[in-house]
Amino acid sequence: METIYDNWNMFQQYINLLEHHLGTRSEIVLHDLKKDYGNTIADIRNGYLSGRKIGDPGGDWGIEVLAGTVKDGSRYNRIIHTRDGKIIRTSTVFFRGQDGGIIGSICINTDISDSVRCEEYLRTLNMYNPSEGEQIPETAMFADVNELLTKLMDQAVAMVGVDVEKMTKEEKESVLRYLDEKGAFLITKSSDRVCEFLGISKFKLYNYLNSIRGDKESQRKREPEE
Repeated sequence: METIYDNWNMFQQYINLLEHHLGTRSEIVLHDLKKDYGNTIADIRNGYLSGRKIGDPGGDWGIEVLAGTVKDGSRYNRIIHTRDGKIIRTSTVFFRGQDGGIIGSICINTDISDSVRCEEYLRTLNMYNPSEGEQIPETAMFADVNELLTKLMDQAVAMVGVDVEKMTKEEKESVLRYLDEKGAFLITKSSDRVCEFLGISKFKLYNYLNSIRGDKESQRKREPEE
């Protein structure tokens, strides 16, 4: 199997099963990860939960897996918050082709907002809240791939802890290293936005990236095999 379309009927059966079994509170998304990351959604059911449709992009987790930052991409029962206040429990499984490369994924995003509110009421009633202070990640679903890139750039700056205008060469390299590890440069025309964001030329960008990737490759060769 080289693409998800080689077994399209099988994937449709899976999607139909999940849609009918889980009901309207669960969004089911089939991604074609051989496409440009800006329009990976090949099929989606109950897309009203995230506001996405066929032809829209994947989220931050998928692009990290494609970038190779994460070895085992499948992930289950991750909790995220959407911008409109929904609390989503999400799980993702990835599919590989004959050459071992990732070709697609299925994501299930279940809206648990009402049950969490009920849970909060019971905690208030019982005066028992063991998860108080737990950090909840922001949304990982985007209707526009540029929003994903913006989020990654903001995270990179927050990690460095310095305003872009005051960054040194080394700090900008740290931003680029973070973006590269997160798969940001898999997004079409991302280099233009990153150059503008950091105030550097494309020549400097490619020099930085070559240096960063060269260091990573050298480190990989030095690491002993398990």
